[in-house]
Amino acid sequence: MKIRVVTMFPEYFEGPLDVSIVGRAIEDGILEVELIDLREHGLGKHKQLDDTPFGGGPGMVMRIEPLAGVLEPLENTHRVLFTPSGHPMKQETLDRWAALEEITFVCGRYEGVDQRVIDHFIDEETSLGDYVLAGGEVAAAAAIEGIARLLPGVVGNPDSTVFESFRDGLLEEPVYTRPAEFRGWKVPEILLSGDHARIEAWRKEQRLQRTRERRPDLLDGLPSDN
Repeated sequence: MKIRVVTMFPEYFEGPLDVSIVGRAIEDGILEVELIDLREHGLGKHKQLDDTPFGGGPGMVMRIEPLAGVLEPLENTHRVLFTPSGHPMKQETLDRWAALEEITFVCGRYEGVDQRVIDHFIDEETSLGDYVLAGGEVAAAAAIEGIARLLPGVVGNPDSTVFESFRDGLLEEPVYTRPAEFRGWKVPEILLSGDHARIEAWRKEQRLQRTRERRPDLLDGLPSDN
């Protein structure tokens, strides 16, 4: 899979692209990431990328010309703009993106981008969450990692991407490993019982309980037997 990232700060990705599963995916040729330095497409000798908003107001707005110059030739790829006003990025979003052959992430900055960029050169607007960051680079790095772990051959045990939070609409249950007791803190006995049916029932109840406590909004729309 190929991911392009359009950014004013390509150096931001030097660390995230070199470590852990993302670094291995790139090294193994499973994932290709191309960083496009938007500054190289800036206007004039100062490589200007922004200007004051029409109608007044605080902050600066990213101009259309540099972004159009980069994005217009990429009409055959899925172009995503990271912006606080976009749809929330969820696990199902990453699943959908990971099924594509290539995708282009656009990292917004300042007060946003000229709306005409969105109208004519963007296929999807996505938000990392209900808060505002300095730019879209954090969201792009998160999306790259989320996609990379879904690509075949990246994660050692493919089941680990199936049995996790959000896969059945619920948060993941508590997990434990050796030792079975530490400082008097014991692993739940049922997990040591070897009774797989009871263990699965316990895990489902734990998922439901954790979701009710932490993310009750996720329960909306789930089948009543949950």
